[in-house]
Amino acid sequence: MLNTRASGVLMHLSSLPSRYAIGVMGDEAKRFIDKIAAMGFSYWQVLPLNPPDFYGSPYTSNAAFAISHMFISPDELVKSGLVSKKDIERSIYYGSPYTADFEFAYNSRLELLKIAFGNINDETKGKIETFKKENPWCEAYSLYCAAKELNGNKPWYEWDKKYAYYENCLKNKKDIEASADFYCFVQYIAFSQWREIKLYANDHGVKILGDMPIYMSMDSVDVWSNRELFDIDYDDFSQKSVAGVPPDYFSADGQLWSNPLYNWKAMEKDGYKWWIARLKASLKLFDTVRIDHFRAFASYWAVPATEKTAKNGEWRKGPAMKLFDKVKDELGDLPIVAEDLGTFGEDVVKLLEDTQFPGMRVIQFGFDPNADSTHLPHNYPKNSIAYVGTHDNTTLLAWLWEASENDRRFALDYCGFKGDNWGEGGFYSPSCRAIIETVWRSPSLISIISFQDLCGFGSDARMNVPGRAFGNWQFRTTEDTINQIDESYFRKINHLFKRK
Repeated sequence: MLNTRASGVLMHLSSLPSRYAIGVMGDEAKRFIDKIAAMGFSYWQVLPLNPPDFYGSPYTSNAAFAISHMFISPDELVKSGLVSKKDIERSIYYGSPYTADFEFAYNSRLELLKIAFGNINDETKGKIETFKKENPWCEAYSLYCAAKELNGNKPWYEWDKKYAYYENCLKNKKDIEASADFYCFVQYIAFSQWREIKLYANDHGVKILGDMPIYMSMDSVDVWSNRELFDIDYDDFSQKSVAGVPPDYFSADGQLWSNPLYNWKAMEKDGYKWWIARLKASLKLFDTVRIDHFRAFASYWAVPATEKTAKNGEWRKGPAMKLFDKVKDELGDLPIVAEDLGTFGEDVVKLLEDTQFPGMRVIQFGFDPNADSTHLPHNYPKNSIAYVGTHDNTTLLAWLWEASENDRRFALDYCGFKGDNWGEGGFYSPSCRAIIETVWRSPSLISIISFQDLCGFGSDARMNVPGRAFGNWQFRTTEDTINQIDESYFRKINHLFKRK
């Protein structure tokens, strides 16, 4: 249950300005915090910090507990004395400042971190050992990374059997211990840098709203080291069914994610230890955690592994309150936000009521003149988070341009916009501001706006198109753009609608 009226900005770490191909955990992040705090925002929402997949998606990760090494700031490594200014020259990116280049960031940061690892002293080694004891997941993660490197970066289910089975890898870990030590060091640095950013945010009155993907990638340390907790064959690693969602607002074919499904019976037998550890770890990183695709805890869409789309699947029962009762017993009441968007039934409604977790409302979904949508602000419950748009939506200005005339007219009338200049973009778009203010007036205790809508950007700034594999997650901005935001306007509406 939320208890304070406030507002926040959705901006992924990768989208921040930097010299290093994507945003990093350095001074640029602190300056962004300064900016949103000055405007009266109390939350910074980030997408998952886990290592993303090849396409940059943070929702298909190979590690539930780790932070991507790409977010590590080279400048902070210089400050710590682990590398020199000359060492970081190869990490500087000379491409477009408006596009995240994950391949460049991945390779250049790894190269720099290997230099840094060669410069650690005994004091740092001691800190790394302490980090490993406090984060037991790091052993499996570091062995997974080391074994993956040794096996030509193939997925674990194509490795030599000496390493493909976690228990075998533990027996043979002497062969890869030196490499595993490096990956523990990387996580120690990543967590140290993020801790500094979070402390800075909290000290400046800003809470971090983090994001937790519901599923893990098949090629992940979590599946590799806990095969019994996933719905896969223990011996040949095959999957009968995979994760996805049926046809919805975003896709006529549904979304075929192909992640392995959970073996909820096995998880129940061991007291949901993996989930409890995951939630506990996430709440060290964030002040509040949004669980993506929360509805899967009530019931989840299972698609035969042979299917090419997500159309043909079936609903299966999730653990529901059996999981969350256990979580509460172990961890108490938690600051969790349930992403309850998309197709759902009474089982999801009941789970939200039972957990008392706030759900989400997105005004773009509400503009149907023929329906009294739950996404129209007059229907928002107090215990909810109201969004102008999420990372999966197009920008607000783009929605106005792409909507049918009837839907657009309804949206503008609903939000009290009377002019004929609805198509104007940029920081001062009057139609976008009318919609933003309607969200800010809503009963929802927290309202969130994406950075792109903060700026009044068009469709070229969209973060993600669900169901599309390529061309997502690449949006990035500059210091100049951040500095040009109309600070006084957002400070005014945060004050006016009591969200400061």
